Amino acid sequence: MSPTSYLTASALVLLASNSPTTAFAPQPTKIAKTSHRRSPTHLQESKDNDRARMEKSWEHMMGSDWREFRAKLVAQEQLDMVGGKKNSAKQTSASSKKEEKIGNFISGAISSIFSKGDSSKEKETAKETASPTAVKEGINESSPVDIFDGVDVGGATKFSKIEFNSPCDDPFMDEEECHIVYDEPHVQIDSHRWAHPLYHVEPGCILIANEKLGGVFHQTVVLIIDHTESAGSTGIVINRPFPGNLIKIASDTDSNIDLSLKMAFSKAPVSYGGPVMQDQFSTLHGFGEVNGSKKVCPGVFVGGSSQLMQEVRRNHLHPTEVLFVKGHAAWVPGQLTREIEKGVWYIAAASADLILRYAGAPVSKDDNPSDLWADILSCMGDKYEDIATTHSGRGDERMLP
Repeated sequence: MSPTSYLTASALVLLASNSPTTAFAPQPTKIAKTSHRRSPTHLQESKDNDRARMEKSWEHMMGSDWREFRAKLVAQEQLDMVGGKKNSAKQTSASSKKEEKIGNFISGAISSIFSKGDSSKEKETAKETASPTAVKEGINESSPVDIFDGVDVGGATKFSKIEFNSPCDDPFMDEEECHIVYDEPHVQIDSHRWAHPLYHVEPGCILIANEKLGGVFHQTVVLIIDHTESAGSTGIVINRPFPGNLIKIASDTDSNIDLSLKMAFSKAPVSYGGPVMQDQFSTLHGFGEVNGSKKVCPGVFVGGSSQLMQEVRRNHLHPTEVLFVKGHAAWVPGQLTREIEKGVWYIAAASADLILRYAGAPVSKDDNPSDLWADILSCMGDKYEDIATTHSGRGDERMLP
């Protein structure tokens, strides 16, 4: 069964019962009391949790976040576009220089035809009539690079490398595609703080509310958990923290959250997740893909609260590193696509630290810790940065309409 089908089935069960199941990862109705003697099952679960944490740490250390690699490619493309605009400004002066060189060459040729004297005198005349730049650069006037760069020497190109096993031996990719896949982009990005526009919806992407959107989604950032054309989309708002921790919010509002979870995560932050199933909580964290959780994108996970509770009791996880999200957002098939076409949402990819801003992620001096909506738009640059500058100010903590 696919994750989306499982999510749909879970939602139907939730509508038919009052069990404290989260919207994205099923949880047991009651959590058994722990005894002083650990059972083999409990020990195995602890090992699985440790392994999930280690796998997440290894993934981070090895730099295997494909989303970050894509962000580098996007940044490189933007840099190339800026460079292309600068080069176009130089084309006019370059073309005039080229015309000057051609004129000098023609006049030199004509004078050599009608001049008297030996061949050495003709060569001297050609040298005198040619411009110093033409003499220096040689006959190949159209070459935009210095010959000492190694390009066009001995059949070499700008893609030529000394490699034992060439990655461009792939029979299903041409040379340009190989270099896109295997070559490291020259530009570097801040792994803690990056965001760029997307032109399609995918699990792990974020929807940034258009500055004109009102209601409960005004200036919200929605993390997409599931998205398919046949089953629709689900997501959670990640930038509407409630003024209080889990023990307070769960006690003051309608919820079916288990008492054991409330006590273990009494100091955990809580966020408004969306208008659907307001009595249900889901968990957003960066601990790892523990049993019962779902990996949304590299470094970002939802669900698995019962296993996370064990890690809190083992002092391997602090309650503030888990964000409890109350409710969620949902779209029927085709609805989200129509909203995006009308400009309701900006689609973007963002770093795990930005997504986990209210789930214990580190905050740097460059961050705007009180306005995630404006912060992500600023990271995206260009027109999005202008939108953030013009419309920011209210911040994330606000009374919901």
